[in-house]
Amino acid sequence: MLSNIGIPGLILILVLALIIFGPKKLPEIGRAFGQTLKEFKNSARDLTRDEDEPKDKPKNSLSKD
Repeated sequence: MLSNIGIPGLILILVLALIIFGPKKLPEIGRAFGQTLKEFKNSARDLTRDEDEPKDKPKNSLSKD
């Protein structure tokens, strides 16, 4: 989907973002977007790590005997 944008489309999007949000807000928006992507990436990594754990080990140490 994003491969169809091209350089002119990307420039147009950046110019529109600059007009809409202004030069003072763009760094804040970029920083927030970067932090969101970082958190999403960490969460996805944790989910895949949880699925890779062996099923043999009980996750709960409390057992009813």
